[in-house]
Amino acid sequence: MKPRPYVPLHLHTEYSLLDGATQIYDLVKKAKDENMPSVAITDHGVMYGAIELTKVCHELGGVKPIIGIEAYIIDGDIEEKKTREDIFHLTLLAQNSEGYRNLLFLNSRAHLAGYYYKPRINKEILTAHKNGIIVLSGCLGSQLAQNLLKNNYAEAFKVALWYKENFGSNYFLEIQDHGMIEDRIVNKQIVQIGKELDIEIVATNDSHFTNHDDAVAHDCLLSIQMGKLVTDCKRMKFTGSEFIKNGSQMSMLFKDHLDSEIIDQSIKNTLVIADRIDSIKIFQDNPRLPNFEVPHGHTIESYLNHKVFDGARYRFGDQLNRSVIERAEAELKVIEDMNFASYFLIVADFIEFAKSQKIPVGPGRGSAAGSLIAYCLGITDIDPLRYNLLFERFLNPERRSMPDIDTDFCIERRDEVLKYVTQKYGKDKVAQIITFNRMTSKAVIKDVSRVLEYPLAEANKLAKLVPVVRGKPTPLYEMVASHPEFKGIYDNSPEAKQVITIAQKLEGINKTYGVHAAGVVISDVPLHELVPLQKNNDGQIITQYNMDDLAKVGLVKMDFLGLRNLTMIDKAIKIIKLTRDIDIDLANIPIDDEKVYQTISNGDLQGIFQLETSQGMRQVARDMKPSNIEDISALIALYRPGPLDSGMIDKFIACKHGKSAITYQTPLLESILQDTYGQIVYQEQVMQIAQKLANYSLGQADLLRRAMGKKKPEEMEKQRELFNSGCLSNGISLNIANQLFDMMVQFAEYCFNKSHSQAYALVTYQTAYLKSHYPIEYMTALLSSVASDVSN
Repeated sequence: MKPRPYVPLHLHTEYSLLDGATQIYDLVKKAKDENMPSVAITDHGVMYGAIELTKVCHELGGVKPIIGIEAYIIDGDIEEKKTREDIFHLTLLAQNSEGYRNLLFLNSRAHLAGYYYKPRINKEILTAHKNGIIVLSGCLGSQLAQNLLKNNYAEAFKVALWYKENFGSNYFLEIQDHGMIEDRIVNKQIVQIGKELDIEIVATNDSHFTNHDDAVAHDCLLSIQMGKLVTDCKRMKFTGSEFIKNGSQMSMLFKDHLDSEIIDQSIKNTLVIADRIDSIKIFQDNPRLPNFEVPHGHTIESYLNHKVFDGARYRFGDQLNRSVIERAEAELKVIEDMNFASYFLIVADFIEFAKSQKIPVGPGRGSAAGSLIAYCLGITDIDPLRYNLLFERFLNPERRSMPDIDTDFCIERRDEVLKYVTQKYGKDKVAQIITFNRMTSKAVIKDVSRVLEYPLAEANKLAKLVPVVRGKPTPLYEMVASHPEFKGIYDNSPEAKQVITIAQKLEGINKTYGVHAAGVVISDVPLHELVPLQKNNDGQIITQYNMDDLAKVGLVKMDFLGLRNLTMIDKAIKIIKLTRDIDIDLANIPIDDEKVYQTISNGDLQGIFQLETSQGMRQVARDMKPSNIEDISALIALYRPGPLDSGMIDKFIACKHGKSAITYQTPLLESILQDTYGQIVYQEQVMQIAQKLANYSLGQADLLRRAMGKKKPEEMEKQRELFNSGCLSNGISLNIANQLFDMMVQFAEYCFNKSHSQAYALVTYQTAYLKSHYPIEYMTALLSSVASDVSN
């Protein structure tokens, strides 16, 4: 039998950091399973989860998202921060698109102007931005409830009257029942105020965790937040009833102090409110980019075209060959069709600024190095035609996604570029990006052990048993299921079992927030119209939505990375000029310098970018003996746990030096794999195999590459059929086609982005060149850079 229909309207998720324990997927699934047609999230002073809620509701279907916030409101001036005013709680829900925009403004204003202990607003700001907002009176921390608890009915009445006069039927009085005497004192009087002022009553639950049996884990979470032990008496505690209740469970509350008719109507009113709330369109199909001014007579697209072909002539000479023209035109069409023309002009502009100020800029990073347009605009300095790099790995015409150009700048002058962008587009249109740090299996075992007073040595033993695979600790459910020693402790020690069981419930929950190391968004309108803002601990303005959620609202991330090696290269060149009066132009040094390759082949890697990592890298470099820039690229791509563990790097070296024969299942593979001695090293090679052997477009081949990475059985079977069919049409037997597909799947797990490794290979070569030819000057710059790093 289905539970009674009900809509939770006061609910805290994991985004109420270290206070809420509900993860949004679990929330929406429970709502769908238990007859809750809508669900609101009202986290403490933040809107972190709004996009995720909207996305998950859309994916699971059947549940309407309601975006809200538990705001902090004061009676005084929010910018006055000398005295600590009484701060009250207030529940705000977005009724429609205007209400959502007003919530964005109110929350951003609370953080940027009103933060003092909490992000605060006042009634003047609230009423100025009240359209489309539904107000619920709040929990025991509300101004209404606090006056009632102080036996000041008249003042509570005035508070309710003020909201009634300003919000009319969009103001509701909340009643809650968590089994506390305070609930009973407040609820009876709230009902009385409702009768006197003709204000509707609504039943809410101030939920902080998902299910009743999560109460102990949530109590541990609170202890972690406060740095207390679970056994400490003097700490914040909940009653254990603050889980997400369905309508039938809500109907069982309040009975000892309120009439059944009032209870019944207060539950029905949750549905009334939900029906009043529109489905708000938040997601944007087109990117929101700042207005880039172009010369008179040009559109954004025509100016990009003009700049690209000017740049092409600079790169390739006045007489452009057909391959350059066709590639440029093809890329331009994709960029224009996706409305990304201004994005490329914006990135090219701030890189041009950096170079004009002699701020060192890297030659490229990530898949953007595969774009000829980026090369012609000076965004990158890697010729994608020379190195056979693919645009579709960067921007796939058959899969709409935001472009992502990452740029390395001298670490000491990166902030100059950020300042330029902020001044050019406006302080209110530029912000850095929030990140969230989750409780991983290793860390949460230690956290839970501490608050439960489980012995430190035993906790460390458990944590050390958890393997880290590619930077990610193995999940606890896998440890319990398949790790014999860990499972043995779990089965034989009740104390350890308690720790692990609670840790499993908290694993994956957001613990703290941080700031993306390089990500910045730039908008065409003040950012608070699109995304809630806050400040980090250093006073920087950051978004409350993470980079994936920002893409959903149309904002495009731009990465401004600080790379110390660029600083070091710049210092070395300046020292060489000072001591030898020689001008070094790294853009024109030969890339076939034998002395450079000899330095690397000798394993003399100290100070060489990407290669100075370990004794293991030195040995691999000695064994490989790179003899060209492509070998350096492969060395960067292969020296990672996957290729090392699988033996790929040993086979590469053996084939390079003729100790193993280079074989191809079909001659069609030779042109694709000859630079890597018959081995699949790069993601782009997987794409090229699919294109050349099985008639995929490069866009389709990129989708194949992604599918191989995810390994979803249904999609893989579909792709195998397409691949085999294409191979058969090109005279390749079914047996060979299956072998090739299996080989691609195997290597897809370890393959690297060639655009990135080729770009970084150039920086590697440059550092090795300086070290090989100007060792004293280079090592002086290196030591200076290291000293600067330590002092900072």
